[in-house]
Amino acid sequence: MPVMNDEVPDEGDFDADRQRGEFDHVTPEDFIRGSGHGNPPGWLDPADINRARSQMPIAYVEIVPVRIDEFGRVAQVGSLLRVTEDGSVERALISGRVLFHETLREAIARNVAKDLGDIALPMLPLNLQPFTVAEFFPTPGLSEYFDPRQHAIALCYVVPIAGDCRPQDETLDVEWVNPHSEMLDKFLAQMTNGHDRIVRKALEWVNA
Repeated sequence: MPVMNDEVPDEGDFDADRQRGEFDHVTPEDFIRGSGHGNPPGWLDPADINRARSQMPIAYVEIVPVRIDEFGRVAQVGSLLRVTEDGSVERALISGRVLFHETLREAIARNVAKDLGDIALPMLPLNLQPFTVAEFFPTPGLSEYFDPRQHAIALCYVVPIAGDCRPQDETLDVEWVNPHSEMLDKFLAQMTNGHDRIVRKALEWVNA
């Protein structure tokens, strides 16, 4: 199977022995679970990421976690309760940067594992075309999406979660709601900076 320049090769790939410089010994597990020596490859320290955020758009994935029934229909949509930098609690989606030399599937898997744990068992999309693209600006009013830290271009995906969720890192809990429940509006009202719009677009996309 051909390997593109931005993919991590498996042992059976025909060009698995091709030299890739600092990424020669990187495996897909390093991106998803870390290298065992700290953060995943391509991670930036706070000073470097703040400098990058001030000078260029940053690529992100935004993930709407769902539970599906035996017919493949969305039965529940999830949201995270997370601790923000100022110590407050917010309701949010799974989101995170796409790291250097990381594929989109690896970015989705890594960010799901980061927030929901290693046994969440996300069903990664067969088609990497996002259901929408959300462009976050640090200046209020430029778009319906706002991020005070950066200009972020987020590819948005609906990802079914088949396993057990064990929230970790900055995630306190994951809460699920029936998309046809009256509670959905309450949940969405607690999301800020346009994340509620992403969920509504996701539910329209899956006809939920």
